[in-house]
Amino acid sequence: MQYKQVTIRYNSLINKRKRGHFVDIERVLNEMTAAEKAALVSGTDFMYTNPIPRLGIPSLCMSDGPHGLRKQKGSGDNGISESEPATAFPTAATTASSWNPRNAFALGAAIADECRHYGVHTLLGPGVNIKRNPLCGRNFEYFSEDPLLAGVMGAAEVEGVQSRGVGVSVKHFALNNSENYRFMGNSVAGENTIRNLYLKPFEYIVKHARPATIMCAYNRINGVFCSENKWLLTDVLRKEWGFEGVVMSDWGAVKDRVAGLKAGMDLEMPGDTAVCRRWILDALADGSLPMADLDLACRNILRWVDEYVRPADKTPVDWDGHHELAARIAADSAVLLKNDGVLPLTGREKLHMAGELYENVRYQGAGSSMIHPTKVTGPADAFRARGVESVSLDESDTILIFAGLTDMYESEGCDRADMQLPRDQLDLIDRLCDTGKKVVVILFGGSPVELPFADKASAILNMYLPGQNGGTAVIRLLYGEANPSGRLAETWPLRYEDVPGHETFGKGIDEVYAEGMEVGYRYYNAHNVPVRYPFGHGLSYTSFTHSEWVREGDAYTQTVANTGDRFGGEVCLLFLDGELRGFEKVYLQPGESRTVAVTPEPIDDRVWPDTYEIPAPRPSFPVTLESRFTDLRQSFMGRILFNAVLSVADKQAKAAEKLPDGPEKDNKKKGAFFLRRILESNSPRSMSMTAGKSMPYNFAQGFVELTNGHLLKGARCFMTKIDIPKLPKEEN
Repeated sequence: MQYKQVTIRYNSLINKRKRGHFVDIERVLNEMTAAEKAALVSGTDFMYTNPIPRLGIPSLCMSDGPHGLRKQKGSGDNGISESEPATAFPTAATTASSWNPRNAFALGAAIADECRHYGVHTLLGPGVNIKRNPLCGRNFEYFSEDPLLAGVMGAAEVEGVQSRGVGVSVKHFALNNSENYRFMGNSVAGENTIRNLYLKPFEYIVKHARPATIMCAYNRINGVFCSENKWLLTDVLRKEWGFEGVVMSDWGAVKDRVAGLKAGMDLEMPGDTAVCRRWILDALADGSLPMADLDLACRNILRWVDEYVRPADKTPVDWDGHHELAARIAADSAVLLKNDGVLPLTGREKLHMAGELYENVRYQGAGSSMIHPTKVTGPADAFRARGVESVSLDESDTILIFAGLTDMYESEGCDRADMQLPRDQLDLIDRLCDTGKKVVVILFGGSPVELPFADKASAILNMYLPGQNGGTAVIRLLYGEANPSGRLAETWPLRYEDVPGHETFGKGIDEVYAEGMEVGYRYYNAHNVPVRYPFGHGLSYTSFTHSEWVREGDAYTQTVANTGDRFGGEVCLLFLDGELRGFEKVYLQPGESRTVAVTPEPIDDRVWPDTYEIPAPRPSFPVTLESRFTDLRQSFMGRILFNAVLSVADKQAKAAEKLPDGPEKDNKKKGAFFLRRILESNSPRSMSMTAGKSMPYNFAQGFVELTNGHLLKGARCFMTKIDIPKLPKEEN
């Protein structure tokens, strides 16, 4: 299979490369003081590891990904709109629909070149969590509802990045499948479901691609936070799978730092939390934290720093080449959902362009992965470059409607309220379909939506989130210069009520995975539930025939032939016992045929218990350090604190509105929206662990006490300073 060849190529590179710059990591470790070790296992300045100048240990720079580089300017977190120009590639939801790991490899390698240009040593991505529910606000950043497809595409991106000498952080480990309660949520699931579905993409990537780091998620699994879950981080990840890299926390995901070290969580991010270093030093002093546990984390971090820290590569990046690569991947990933023959366009049509996303295309997700693009070519730009202008509705014979989910409907930090397109868009589509003209709907967005107009429209082309050159991809596809060859990496239900677990998803802290393994196509197939478009669906401008799969030893073979009159790509899918076990994408000229051989991934025949305990409901008041920040509004003092914190996002939104129309205004508005959602869904503890010096842990404790009416206790918390040694970088 093609993705196996990619793995072999990368492994040959890693084995040949000279590893390391330090003469003796063990000697350096032995010379470190306890305070230096406590600093090393904590980040600093939001995106860096702590340097130890006395011993010549440099700082390692990280940056958000995973579909492009978000290298922030200056130090600290200065907002998602203040970053260096970089290429906004198609998101994982898009790339997965190409079913071509070579796309993910090329994307990863290009991002790594940009990382090296800006002096970034490790990219935070890819995200490979299973798409359990179509409303998850971060689904645009994940690959698939199927663990094999997610694992293969994720591994290819990892290999692409690391082939250029840049590390990755595969995230979010694990069961991070919703956003509303992600900072304190509890994913309740049986072990068989956890192992055979939700951990599978991570296992595949660890075993095939050797990622530099793994990022553990915010949430709990059956009551235990991922950042201190020894079963997850040590027993499974390290002992069973053989992972040898660094485990870092998501930003603000630490609860008990000492418990995290004992569980195998090496690096706390973003760091600069005095209380965590205090806890470590106190635990060393009283013997509750063995020095060996701290040394193990330091050793992992030193190896990582040793492997990946290097000076910025000032060789100019081929920005135009990356812009074109983004268009090619987007075109190969687009899914033609419906076509009654109106596509491809001939060039003789009189076109009327409609929809808000024609001029203001949505090409990337909203949240921490939002990229400052080097340039943007949207549909309007691409059509104008060809001299094609929209004519009036009366004069037209074909209508192109550009519709989809805007950033206000789909964003990291919150789950969608429903699976519908905005009402004004649905009304526009209905009105234009009723004209009797040919209507082509071009969709943008990171997740499935209900399509009540599917029977009325002449064609539906789904671009997902195609990156900064999506307009070029759109026009090539519409005019047949590129043949749609994407296939859905997730099921599109007829309506949200058909989704398993729709009644309870995202509605509370305890997220019960009652459907077990029956996620996506497994559920719809098992229960004969009709869907709008099934997993693997996608049309083409040409036609293909497939022979039956034939088993030959350990492999299965199938012959696929292009029986149409256009060059095109087709995906061969091998299902065994109702599960995807292998695939390969082939590209064929008219009349060409090819026999593909697919060797199924080995499966673990072990079956674990799938039982779980549903926790008793928790009272929302009095609030605790783990309460959702919106719960503070239950008391007078809590409302004052809540409004004071949320005013930061409100000020950003007001400042954005004063800017002239353009990309900067749009990005700042998105940033303010994202910040508000993050603040609302945060917990006092996680907010403190993210904010570092600007909101120390004793402030979070004070917030809780004041909200609960304990004014004196709250005041005492605010006045209690956390004493801690200077950071090593401050000593010099």
